[in-house]
Amino acid sequence: MRALVDTNILVRHLTGDAPAQARRATEFLRGSHELVLTDLVLAELVYVLESFYERPREEVASAARALLAFPAIVVADRDLLLRSLEHYESNRLDFAEAYLAAGAELWGIDRVVSFDRDLDRVATIQRVEP
Repeated sequence: MRALVDTNILVRHLTGDAPAQARRATEFLRGSHELVLTDLVLAELVYVLESFYERPREEVASAARALLAFPAIVVADRDLLLRSLEHYESNRLDFAEAYLAAGAELWGIDRVVSFDRDLDRVATIQRVEP
């Protein structure tokens, strides 16, 4: 079966919250399915684990990388998501800014228009203010 996967399936699997649902989610992820993980769902997962579950950044990044390694998980641009997680973790950026920085690098744009000065931590891009 090929399907898009929602954030709540991934959250249940990673947290064990709602144990019956967590077991079902984990079994499903281990199945022979092709589950498409969108960038938006990964961003929401990072947000939920960080805010609601108060997980440390390093644990969130590690969990996201583990999901990307699941054989059942399919993404449009694995390199973009992995680089985003690197910026999220090492440069301590919000995931959205980390994604923009990774995109700028990988797409050869090298600039991000933003008021967010945290992007200045990324030496490979230039932040431009309007």
